[in-house]
Amino acid sequence: MYQAGWNKQEIGISPRGYAMHGFGQPGHRAYGQETPLYARSLVLKDAEGQAAIFCCLDLGYVTQAMRAGAVERLQQHLGEQFNEAGFVLTCTHTHSGPGGCSHDVLYNLVTPGFVPEHLEAVIVATVDSVVEAWQSAAPTELSLASARFDEAVPVAWNRSLNAWNRNPDVPRYREGENHKALERQMQVLRLSRAGQVQSLLSLFGVHATCLSNSLDRHDGDNKGYAAAQAEQQLMASGASGAVAIFAQGTAGDVSPHYHGPQALKRRQQLTGRAEYVYAAENGRHQSQLALSIVAAPDQQQIIGAIDSVLTYVDFSSVHADPAMANGETQAWTSDPCHGVSFFAGTPVDGLGVAPPLAAVMRAGARMLRRWRMSPLSRLSPSERQYYQHLYAVQGPKDILMESGRKQALGLPLMQLSLPDAVDPLVAELKRQARIGAVNESALVPTVLPLQIIILGQLALVCCPGEFTTTAGRRLLDTVMKRLAPRGIEQVLICTYCNDYMGYVTTNEEYQEQAYEGGHTIFGQWTLAAFQTRFAHLADELLKDDPLRTHDRKTRPVQPPAAELALRSNLSPRS
Repeated sequence: MYQAGWNKQEIGISPRGYAMHGFGQPGHRAYGQETPLYARSLVLKDAEGQAAIFCCLDLGYVTQAMRAGAVERLQQHLGEQFNEAGFVLTCTHTHSGPGGCSHDVLYNLVTPGFVPEHLEAVIVATVDSVVEAWQSAAPTELSLASARFDEAVPVAWNRSLNAWNRNPDVPRYREGENHKALERQMQVLRLSRAGQVQSLLSLFGVHATCLSNSLDRHDGDNKGYAAAQAEQQLMASGASGAVAIFAQGTAGDVSPHYHGPQALKRRQQLTGRAEYVYAAENGRHQSQLALSIVAAPDQQQIIGAIDSVLTYVDFSSVHADPAMANGETQAWTSDPCHGVSFFAGTPVDGLGVAPPLAAVMRAGARMLRRWRMSPLSRLSPSERQYYQHLYAVQGPKDILMESGRKQALGLPLMQLSLPDAVDPLVAELKRQARIGAVNESALVPTVLPLQIIILGQLALVCCPGEFTTTAGRRLLDTVMKRLAPRGIEQVLICTYCNDYMGYVTTNEEYQEQAYEGGHTIFGQWTLAAFQTRFAHLADELLKDDPLRTHDRKTRPVQPPAAELALRSNLSPRS
């Protein structure tokens, strides 16, 4: 039996016209609040005092700035009892929550810029919920069970079926069978006292995008509704202060909207208040399945020691194990690049730039690539070698933005040839570049957190960013093989953990260059690189802690304070 506690705290951010994070649309601004946004925390302690802390935010992303701020204050509150490696900070990925909470440039661009008040509110809610959960810990039974959504339940659809069908290790589906091309299994950790279910943690992957970018209110979307509904039911059944966390699994290619014939037409017919109703219905499907799982008598009791490992890896240059890269001996990652398909968005969940503009961008990217690889380009030997490597790693991606070098179509950001009037994000990026706000600051994170939590015979793989269904399954298979000698019986995945940098597709899915592949910024071997590094990290868990040699010190470099100040507290667009 573990000592466990749980708590939730509202994230105290008042909507003031800042753009919300998720859809990348400057016009998607918040002027009100439809539902409260929470930080929900669970704390587990074993007999030796080792702890695991799981905090889930009703936000679209987790950033290094959030995690670092929370870690610093939790160390102050909890002292030596706090183990950073055992602290998981994740989110529901609602696209109707506040942004401006990153020290990096790109994912703050739409807000516009960095909003210190938002970051502070997130850190306060996180720390308060964790500390209250820690202090309320009492003997609690922990168990795990799972169940599948019936195929008739309208909860999730694969939004990139052509990419899915490229994988050799999945069933092939036709248009209209998108609801089958995903992981329909939900896993739920149940926390009970004296036979009464008190709290739960659900893992199921589906985008929290029931609500469109035409709305103007903060909202927890489907995961937030699921949590509120489950908590209400648990308390009606006798639980005291129930906390229900609905976290994400492999949501990268999974939409809460119908995908199949006439999908876009059906989506366009769902507008206004009907979208909130739909989000609540989707959440109800999730909460009902979770509650049926925790009520089932067939539960796997989780017992044993708590353990954890955390390391940070620079993904701009990782060599993948050939065994995880289809035998390729030169499978590397590269500096981050965003493809045209990223800027084009997704056809149902969130369109990006207009198709004619995307076509112009694509033509420009291909022309630049041909020129750079041509003898006429007169690149220096080192530059030619750099771009040969970059294009080999990025494969078929039509690169619009070299996010590592901070160039767009080969030009410095401030010289980007697209007129400001074409896209407000282009205008904002050029403006920040002109005033010197991005000279030394990273556009996106490249030094990323990898984390594995052990709860008795269960392991939880905690990943940054968004993994597609098949990418996540392959990663779990890799880690399970490594941890089996320790007695691990099951490995689960939680995504959107500890930082955000985009997507992770399989190599085969990447070749499709749908939105997900265009947003897999480290290239076509990104998944193989994650498998390689997570395998190494899992191997460390086979050793006693004093014998582990993984890097525990590396952390992302903070941006210059002067540059951060230049892109802070910018006025919301009218």
